[in-house]
Amino acid sequence: MSREVKVLAEGIYFGEGPRWHDGRLWFSDFYAHAVKSVSLAGDLRTEFEIDDQPSGLGWMPDGSMLIVGMTKRQVLRRTVDGAVSVHADLSDVATFHCNDMVVDTEGRAFVGNFGFNLDEEVATRPVEDVIANHKTAKLACVSPSGTVRVAAEEMHFPNGSVITPDGKTLIVGETVGFCLTAFDIAANGSLSNRRVWAPTLPRIPDGICLDSEGAVWFANPMAAECVRIAEGGEVLEVVDTGQLCFACMLGGDDGKTLFMLTADSADAHTASAQATGRIVTCRVGAARAGRP
Repeated sequence: MSREVKVLAEGIYFGEGPRWHDGRLWFSDFYAHAVKSVSLAGDLRTEFEIDDQPSGLGWMPDGSMLIVGMTKRQVLRRTVDGAVSVHADLSDVATFHCNDMVVDTEGRAFVGNFGFNLDEEVATRPVEDVIANHKTAKLACVSPSGTVRVAAEEMHFPNGSVITPDGKTLIVGETVGFCLTAFDIAANGSLSNRRVWAPTLPRIPDGICLDSEGAVWFANPMAAECVRIAEGGEVLEVVDTGQLCFACMLGGDDGKTLFMLTADSADAHTASAQATGRIVTCRVGAARAGRP
């Protein structure tokens, strides 16, 4: 199926962590050190800036916002009146930059990290060797009070994450593991029953979102595409995004607008120097489900 893809916003350095919230798509613009938002009408605005590269976003039950600070390996908390403080320090868990995050209905956050310096490794070794031989990462769980513990180990670059509508399953994209991995979530937030939810090879998953039919959309940062996949690995649909695709989110008034964050390159020097990133959209058949 070919869908009509439209450009919603341009002039973004590198967009990540898109979340539909209060009638707008909120997202992190890494190299602008800013959290921004855009409406369906395309009015792009900067909500606030931080002294780090922001990544994953989410909201607590009291309306305060959680923001991943990538390089300082922190989760920040922004209250409804705009005050920002450190909610959690992940430096004892994360072995390199932190990235995406999903926040559950209780305000508990699951936060991924690279595990290793991907840019440095790719610059000094063949990509195939990096994929076959790399340091694994620990997935962090941050309690509503900011306490940090290890939720899962031996993760292969844990990235985009979703929680199913019943709150009982966490699905995490393992970028250099070429798969979506699922866990059962206990009442206390502990994870068990790790399993491959869907292999994605030859594609790799970056940001992900869940729809009402139980399928996952994932951004493929190695190609100009966003992919819909079923549990088990059947590819249901591929949308051409025009640029490399790094994150995606379902939203809009009916939850059936697919937002895809794209850029010409993932290279830090290129992306930080040229604001060529975009947000493109298309309409889909199944609405947003679960969290985020």
